[in-house]
Amino acid sequence: MALKELTILFVEDDPVFRKLVTSYLESRGADVTEAENGEQGLISFKSQQFDIVIADLSMPKLGGLDMLEAMNQHSPSTPSIIISGNQAMSDVIEALRRGASDYLVKPVSDLYLIENSIRECLNSSLEESLNLDDQESLSYLELNENLALLEQSSEAAKSVQQQLFPPSRVEYSDVVIDYSLFNTDEVSAHFIDTAMIDEKHVMMYMAHFHPHDNRAAFASVLLKSFVNHKLKLFRNGVSQVVIDPFNMLVYLNDRMTKSGLGIVVDMTYIVVDLTNYRASIAKAGNEFRCYLKNSEGLSPIALADSLQLGMANWSKPSVQFRTLLFGEKLCISTLVSEHKQLLLDNQFHGLIHQPETEPGGYMQLSLK
Repeated sequence: MALKELTILFVEDDPVFRKLVTSYLESRGADVTEAENGEQGLISFKSQQFDIVIADLSMPKLGGLDMLEAMNQHSPSTPSIIISGNQAMSDVIEALRRGASDYLVKPVSDLYLIENSIRECLNSSLEESLNLDDQESLSYLELNENLALLEQSSEAAKSVQQQLFPPSRVEYSDVVIDYSLFNTDEVSAHFIDTAMIDEKHVMMYMAHFHPHDNRAAFASVLLKSFVNHKLKLFRNGVSQVVIDPFNMLVYLNDRMTKSGLGIVVDMTYIVVDLTNYRASIAKAGNEFRCYLKNSEGLSPIALADSLQLGMANWSKPSVQFRTLLFGEKLCISTLVSEHKQLLLDNQFHGLIHQPETEPGGYMQLSLK
């Protein structure tokens, strides 16, 4: 059977939903351990090894976020799927930050979506784990439950999106990431993120969503979640996609196309190998340019034109490679002369609402 011999810890305070899901997973061959609150779940987690954890976020005694954090400290390689009501978007975002692999939104209309999510978290490739024609839980369930709310409320969309942005300066052991994004509306059409993938690789990317409306907030959640999923698989030793910009954009194009949002995305995704300072760059769309920055100014990195992610006739991203020299910084910027000048002037302020400045921005990677 599909989930044969998998050991699953299911932590859920609703006894009816817990029994329903447990019965389904067991019918699919899984060995399920139930817990009715966070404290019981953590005790069970520490008492035996599980292949995966499924947990509600809103539970008595020990909440899902605190339980997830404690589990990650005990066994960071164990993937987890969180389940949340649609009123707890901020908790969902925080759980993803703390290492959750995927999330579902109640009510779960089809229990097969839980199985799909489990298989995606555990298998090394999308093609092996999912039927690509199936609606996947992350995008479609969240779309049905939350998109209407975000479209109606700019303030709600703004609140959701702003929680995703990192601080204006992110310092890793060997690398510093700085950025500025200028926004004139409640929701930013631009999004950035970065991660220290492991001790050898650092990643950063910029994205621009079209059309520019409240859906950009939801698209930001999806994009960050998709990247985090591949990051988790890499750290579990089952996928190399997150350190391969070409295949990462191929993967993201597939996901954004199937999201149902009707959004296309300009995106530049960069990974730097810190053992030899070699940067791998992939680009979709024409919103951004990459530069090497030194005492002489900005030197553009040539990248061929490519269609935006999510377009029906999209084929592949453009790619380029560079080895960073001592004193060079690697930058991504929108095509606005003011932005490039601010980048040269080292003006880094994170996400700022500045109506007098054209929307967009830049980010910079510096080696320590």
